[in-house]
Amino acid sequence: MKPVTSSNHYLERLLQTWSKPSPNTLPWLKQLQVGALDCVNTLRMPTLRDEEWRFTDISSLTKLPFPVVSNPSSLQLSDIEAYCLQEAATRIVFVDGQYAPQLSCVDSDVVAGNLLSLSCAYEEEIAQHIGQHIDSKDNVFAALNTAFLQDSAIVMVPCNTTITAPIHLLFIATQQEVSSYPRCLIIAQSGSKATIVEDYVALQAANYLTNTVSEISIAANGQLNHVRVQRESRQAFHIANCNVSLARASNYHSVSVALGAAISRVNLNVALTDEGAECTVNGLALISEQQLADSHTFIDHIKPHCSSNQQHKCIVGGTAHAVFNGRIMVRPNAQQTDSKQSSRNLLLTDKAHVDTKPQLEIFADDVKCAHGATVGQLDDEEIFYLRSRGLSEIAARDLLVYAFGAEIIEQITINSLKQQLKQSILEYTKHSE
Repeated sequence: MKPVTSSNHYLERLLQTWSKPSPNTLPWLKQLQVGALDCVNTLRMPTLRDEEWRFTDISSLTKLPFPVVSNPSSLQLSDIEAYCLQEAATRIVFVDGQYAPQLSCVDSDVVAGNLLSLSCAYEEEIAQHIGQHIDSKDNVFAALNTAFLQDSAIVMVPCNTTITAPIHLLFIATQQEVSSYPRCLIIAQSGSKATIVEDYVALQAANYLTNTVSEISIAANGQLNHVRVQRESRQAFHIANCNVSLARASNYHSVSVALGAAISRVNLNVALTDEGAECTVNGLALISEQQLADSHTFIDHIKPHCSSNQQHKCIVGGTAHAVFNGRIMVRPNAQQTDSKQSSRNLLLTDKAHVDTKPQLEIFADDVKCAHGATVGQLDDEEIFYLRSRGLSEIAARDLLVYAFGAEIIEQITINSLKQQLKQSILEYTKHSE
């Protein structure tokens, strides 16, 4: 384990690449960047000594203060065709952290684009939200993302508007030994309904860092279906922070799938800030070889009559290591809360490892809450049953692994993406041991 001084040295070298905001930068954005930089200067990189990071060793990252991309790759639509979703009428594409208008398209029913193009017409709405849902004071990666914030994917769903086609936010990594700081701001106004796909992909095997922040605000009676897919290079680092704010009688449904990266960490914080809010948070990590996938979630029941339902699954092969820490808090005023949480984990080898910690913190007395966790291997009796029906042992094992992961994938309503991810599971079963 690296001493604390080495992580500070990493930040010092990294911040040498930070440049002052240009004179044309919006005043509120400049203030946000400088304030985040001040936070970075008071923080350090997390180590195994920190409780929230005790299972996730990122000391290898501190050796690699990758610079921000100065010249993003020039891509054509044919280069990313395999990742495009045929159902999506709106696609916002960033390449190596920089907006790619030639690869993007926007449907007329939704306000979508990048920060620089939308700031003139929607500056007040954007300034009210960006940087306001994420706390950078104690989170060095969120602070770094904000300090380096130059642009952002923006989606605004108007009041009482239903967007039937999914909105695809596609972040593409193409270069070796660089850092990118993707940003997403999603504003679902009152009575609106939409589906957002937040998708991180790599066009080649490369060693790089993606440090991403997403902020989601769902107003009263709004409904948002959020699909997050991480399929980065197996050599990459992927650090993500996503904060969601739910207003009265709003609904948030999330499916998160982690496939790539050598080391990935996702922090998802959901705040149910008013009565009648509901959230469903489901996740799947498929990892093998020496991958590490860490998922930390915090569902905060602040007001009464709210509900949450969470199911997280890990399929771990090789010598991979999965981490799940799911924390649910029911505050004193959050009476008549209904909350369920489940962590189910499948180990495919003797050297695969998982650390799971579902947590309930209840400070109200009129609630209905439950949680549980299981860690196991494939059931020998189920394998025997399938073999008795004519399947080989390998085919039986593959089918059981596929069924375990497909339960989460089936909750995705976008058929083309669902088929891509199902194929990923099938390919995974062939190389997981």
